[in-house]
Parts: sequence; structure tokens; C-alpha cells
Amino acid sequence: MNCKIKDMYDLSHSIAAPLLEKYEYPWEVLPAIGDFIREVGPKLDTSVYEDRGDFIYIAKSVKFVNEVTNTIIGPCIIGPDTEVRPGAFIRGNAIIGADCVVGNSTEIKNDIIFDNVEVPHYNYVGDSVLGFHAHMGAGSITSNIKSDRTNVVIKDFSTGEKIETGLRKIGALLGDYVEVGCNTVLNPGSVVGSHTTIYPVSMIRGIIPANSVVKNRAKQEIISKK
Repeated sequence: MNCKIKDMYDLSHSIAAPLLEKYEYPWEVLPAIGDFIREVGPKLDTSVYEDRGDFIYIAKSVKFVNEVTNTIIGPCIIGPDTEVRPGAFIRGNAIIGADCVVGNSTEIKNDIIFDNVEVPHYNYVGDSVLGFHAHMGAGSITSNIKSDRTNVVIKDFSTGEKIETGLRKIGALLGDYVEVGCNTVLNPGSVVGSHTTIYPVSMIRGIIPANSVVKNRAKQEIISKK
């Protein structure tokens, strides 16, 4: 299974690199995000970050389009030059990188979002890791809990391999430069390799290899990029 952190992410593009370096698989970091923020937040450069209390650390260069409409719950870090648009709901345990877009009515919860990520329109991103320059199209969401509430199992449908995670909530693990089309649903435990493109209105399950195109909505047809 090519779903290890070292296979999916360039850690130089996240303030969470010291946390990610401790683990083999990206979903393993999810229970540790909150404690990591509480540890590193007070040590952040005060010339760059403002401590807003309740373990909320926001870079002074963050652009709020209409801050009065935003809800931000700690612990949380928002990096430099990120844009937060009206109605954004950041529910805690969230590390949002530099030069990101958190869009109108987008909800963020228990995530590591690398630098230059865009979740710009009506997205739900829960219990997930989004790699450098990942982009989620309008209305695309991560589903982070199974309908039967059992623990999430990471599955490679091409080989039949499975990894028991021991976690009840896992959204999506998107590698660097992943493009997710509009109105796509990423089912619990979806792992998408770097530089992969997913067509709009898709339903994603299991592990999708790097450098792929997912183009058939019904059968999840996967082809390699030329």
C-alpha cells in the first residue's frame, strides 16, 4: 500500500511537520492534532502570530473577508496570508497552513491542511489531512464516519489489502496536488495519492494511486496519467 506519509507529502510545506514525522500513516496523526497545537502554539513567533486565547493562533496577515460571520474554536492555528471567507466554521483541532483559502460556509474540524490548499466553497473537511496544493471543488466533502459507526478500515480494492486503524472517525487523506471535482464525496478512510485528479460528482472509496485520474462516477474507473 503506497499510503505512507513519506509517499504522499512534502513535509516542508506544513507547520505540522514535527508531528507528521512521528508517524508512518497519515491517519495516525489525527488523535494528536489538538495536543500538538497546545504545545507549539505558545512558542509561535509573536511577530507573525496573534494569540487570541483558548489556544487560537492566527497569523496577523490572515485575510478575513467578513470576520463577524466566522466561528473559530480552539485549538487552532491559521497560517500567514490565508483567506477566510464569510460563514467559515473552524471547529477546533485544526492546523491550516499558509496561503490557503477557507471558503464561504466551509467547515473544518480536526484537520491538518498543508500550505496553499483551497477548500473554497461549501466544503466539509473533517478528520482529514490535505496535502500541499490540494484543492477541493465546490460542494465536495469528506465523510468521516461510517453509517454503522464501526472503526474505519483502510482498503486497497485493487489488491484486497486492509489496514485496521482503530479509529471511528477518519475522513480523507489527500496527497500533494490532489484535485477533487465539485460535489464529490470522499467516503471514510479514502486515501488519494499525490497528483491525482478526481472528476466532479464522484464517489471515492479506498486507496487511489498517485498520478491517476478517477473518471467514471459509477464504477470508480481509475487510469494512469500519461
